[in-house]
Amino acid sequence: MSCAGRMQRAYNCAEVVPFDKNSKFIIMSDCHRGQGNTGDNFLPNQILHFAALEYYYKNGFTYIELGDGDELWENRKIEPIVTTHSDIFWIMSKFYADNRLYMLYGNHDIVKKRRQLANKEFSSFYCNGNECTLFPEIRIPESVILRNADNGKEILLVHGHQGSFLNDTIWHVARFLVRYFWRPLELVGFTAPTGAARTHQRKEAIEKKLSSYADSRNLMLIAGHTHRPAYPRPGEGLYFNDGSCVHPRSITGIEIENGLISLVKWSVSARENMSLYVERTILEGPEDIEKF
Repeated sequence: MSCAGRMQRAYNCAEVVPFDKNSKFIIMSDCHRGQGNTGDNFLPNQILHFAALEYYYKNGFTYIELGDGDELWENRKIEPIVTTHSDIFWIMSKFYADNRLYMLYGNHDIVKKRRQLANKEFSSFYCNGNECTLFPEIRIPESVILRNADNGKEILLVHGHQGSFLNDTIWHVARFLVRYFWRPLELVGFTAPTGAARTHQRKEAIEKKLSSYADSRNLMLIAGHTHRPAYPRPGEGLYFNDGSCVHPRSITGIEIENGLISLVKWSVSARENMSLYVERTILEGPEDIEKF
């Protein structure tokens, strides 16, 4: 099946989420949460991610995680990941309890599409010594369509691995290579390159395929997977990318708020007195969604 065919499959099976001019969404992906060892690429940015989620929760946003939230190629079990990053899962559980959480699966956590597994692993977790509710009865789809309740305009959300035959159709092969060849190197101290060692040429090839699909359908598309933020100008394309949560010293995401779309970065900055704080920076936008 071609990339266009895989993307159309994702569109056809997407869960539809209505939105209007008052809606607020924060879209992030590629956290690659691990077990707290040297192979856990999320660990350095855990505090940034928690601060960002706390901000978005308090300000009424819905959190959409576009896949590869958990690193389940290098790791076989979800429970140690939840235990290691219990603070992140705690605040995500608050979003879920308020019906403000959507999780998609990517290639690195594709096993979460099995509803029985997701219900078993995400029903509860231990927090401060007590068993707490996590995401009971959660459904983790391949894709979501944000549909404007006023004019029917649609925005397709996917992880983006649909642009790669290796990471979609034969993902078992890719997982084998990561689990048995790359992971042992990480565990003895080798630093993982951003984007699971994909070259710029491979990333660009995936992005061109996703962009081509969006343009051919005249459909706004937001993805992750390549770890490279993308934000076109109105009239110059319809493919957006939220980046990742494993950039060196920062995380990125896409905000949709009151009909406007922005690309944002969260990082640590210093005040004049040298005290540190977590800063939210707008990298691109905001632009009116209706211009795309």
